[in-house]
Amino acid sequence: MTFAIPDDLSPDVYPLAWLVGTWRGEGVVSYPGVDEAPFVTEVVVDHDGGPYLRYASTLRILDAPVPVPGGSALPAGTLDGDAELPGTVWSAESGYWRVASERPEGLEEDRFPLEVVMADAAGRVSVYVGAVGRGRIDLASDLVARTATAAEVGASHRMYGLVEGDLLWVEELAAFGHPLQSYASARLVRR
Repeated sequence: MTFAIPDDLSPDVYPLAWLVGTWRGEGVVSYPGVDEAPFVTEVVVDHDGGPYLRYASTLRILDAPVPVPGGSALPAGTLDGDAELPGTVWSAESGYWRVASERPEGLEEDRFPLEVVMADAAGRVSVYVGAVGRGRIDLASDLVARTATAAEVGASHRMYGLVEGDLLWVEELAAFGHPLQSYASARLVRR
């Protein structure tokens, strides 16, 4: 699917323009103390003309076998249709992404600094810093705050990449006393 920069998108977020849209895909969650499980997710990245992007994501655990590379645990058309995704909601988050106005020392010329604020429904707020460029976004948590009943997460890293028109996403967590390690990954297609 061809992508065009929206006419009313703020030039401040042009480095993130390729992310704007609705993405759906499948992946796997696996972490110490969490059984490996397949999931489907929908990510919506939109804007209102301000110097930031809005981000919303819902991840649903499936009651099906773990997807295999090149295959799917879902009926054909589920990911590219308008039907609600199947499964049980595992997590939901929303936030704001913006290109930072100050360039950190050492950042490559073809990359742009990012600041991201995310809140999840389970009681956690994370501030990420990172960079975007060459079809890739790298983020590392700078601050993680949580309510008294939220899961104990100390740090998170995320990577988003545009590969052959699809959005690949990986998240690592340091949680429940475990060091930073893989938590979830998915491949999403633009709807």
